[in-house]
Amino acid sequence: MMNAKQVPPEKLAETVAAIRKSGRTIATLNGSFDLLHAGHLKIIHEAKKQADCLIMALNTDRSIKEYKSPDRPLITLKHRLEMVAALEAVDYVTWFDETDPCKLLSVIQPDVHVNGSEYGKDCIEADTVRKYGGKIHIVSLVPGLSTSQIIDKIKSLT
Repeated sequence: MMNAKQVPPEKLAETVAAIRKSGRTIATLNGSFDLLHAGHLKIIHEAKKQADCLIMALNTDRSIKEYKSPDRPLITLKHRLEMVAALEAVDYVTWFDETDPCKLLSVIQPDVHVNGSEYGKDCIEADTVRKYGGKIHIVSLVPGLSTSQIIDKIKSLT
């Protein structure tokens, strides 16, 4: 069952138009958000501070398999969407099937796009975001908290 915060990609332009009409600014954050953890929460809360409205965009399962590993994601898109939508800081969540979110960001045209420091200011999304007058905001990572590190730790316990 789809939560009211979940916006299918084909309805995104309509949602963005309503946000803009109300005079609110938009921040975006994208990624797989597989095995949601405290590092994810840090970047989500930081992203929320950047604008009036936070739209998160999650990679589909197929997209994650293509750019991360055939063994990922551990959590399906349906369940990742449910978890992210349950977070108070998140206004809307959508998804994209490409390996990068540039096409989706062209639709949203965020005021601010938030990314982790591992990607930097010249991240793959930067040109698309700046093309529409947006800026990139970088958030430092929480050491030791990445899904890959968590997976490795779990594997070491067996």
